[in-house]
Amino acid sequence: MSWRLENPLWLWLLVPALAAAAVAALGALGGLPAFRFPDAAALARRAPRGAGWPVRWLPLALKAAALALAVAALARPQTVSRDLAGLAEGIDIIMALDTSESMKALDFDPLDRLTAAKNAARDFVLGRRSDRIGLVVFAGEPLLACPPTLDYEALLSFLADVTPGITQSRGTAVGDGLASAVAHLKDSTAKSKVAILLTDGSNNAGLVDPVTAARAAKSLGVRVYTIGTAKRGPAMVPVDHPVLGRQLVAIPDELDEDTLAKVAAETGGRYFRAENAARLSEIYSEIDAMETTAMERPETVSYADLHHLLLLPAALLLALELLLGQTLLLRLP
Repeated sequence: MSWRLENPLWLWLLVPALAAAAVAALGALGGLPAFRFPDAAALARRAPRGAGWPVRWLPLALKAAALALAVAALARPQTVSRDLAGLAEGIDIIMALDTSESMKALDFDPLDRLTAAKNAARDFVLGRRSDRIGLVVFAGEPLLACPPTLDYEALLSFLADVTPGITQSRGTAVGDGLASAVAHLKDSTAKSKVAILLTDGSNNAGLVDPVTAARAAKSLGVRVYTIGTAKRGPAMVPVDHPVLGRQLVAIPDELDEDTLAKVAAETGGRYFRAENAARLSEIYSEIDAMETTAMERPETVSYADLHHLLLLPAALLLALELLLGQTLLLRLP
C-alpha cells in the first residue's frame, strides 16, 4: 500500500496563507485585540497575568495550523491499494538442461553453449508471472536442481550455479533427463504442464529411450518442447591437458534432430534448433508466447480518501481558537 495526492496543486495555497500569517504575526507583537466589558473589575480578576509573547501568538498558531490542515485536505490525500488476486492458476514448467562436457563448445561466439542456454532460460523465467518453474540438469544421469516453484529468485540462483559436469557423470542421457522432468510434473494439479528439453547431442547414456519418455509425458498430459543447441559441423571445446595446459579440441556435430523432433511431436510440442545465442533467445520467446497464462481479471487499483482525517482536527483547532479568544485570552482595554 502507498499514498498519493489527487490534487497536489492546492498546496500552492499555503504560500499566500503563510505570507498572511507572517503579516498577522508582526501585528500580534503589539498585543491582543481589546474587548470592552461592562464589569471590568470582575473580569480583571480572571484575566491571565503576565502573558508574554507565546500566549499572544497562540491564536495565530492555531489558525495557521487549521488553515494548513484544510489546504492539505483540499489536496485530497489518498491511500493506493493494488489487488493481484485476479491472477489465474499458472502453468507448471520444468526446464531440462544438458550439462555434458560438449556444452562447453565455443560455437555461440563469444559464449559457450551452456552460458547461452542459461542466459536464454533466465530471460524466459523473468518473463513469466504466475507459473511454477523447476530445473533438471543432466549429463550421464539427471539431477533435480530446483523443484517447480514460484520463488524465481531461488530458481535463478540455482540456474546461475549450473556448470558443465555438475552431475559428475559422463555422456548425454537425453531420455533420463526428460523422464526426470516428467516425473517431477506427475503430481502437478496445474491445468497445463510443460517440459522444455535443451541438448546439443544424442542419447548415449542412461536407461530410458527419449521416445519412451515422451510417451510417458503424453500419458501424463505433459507437453514437451525440444531445443537442439549446436551449430552445424565441428565445434571447438576447451580441454585441460595435464602437460600442454588448456587446448581447443574439435568435436563433431552429434545433435540427433530426428529423435528430438519425434519427442516434441509425440507430446504436441515443437522442436527448434538454435545455432547462435540470438536464435536461442527467440526460441524461448516463441515458447513463452505459446504457453500464455490466462488471467481471470487484470490487476486492479483502488483509492481511499483521507481528507476527513485532516478536516476534523482543522475544525477542532478553529473551535479552540475561538473559545480561547472569548475567554482566557481576552484583555481589558
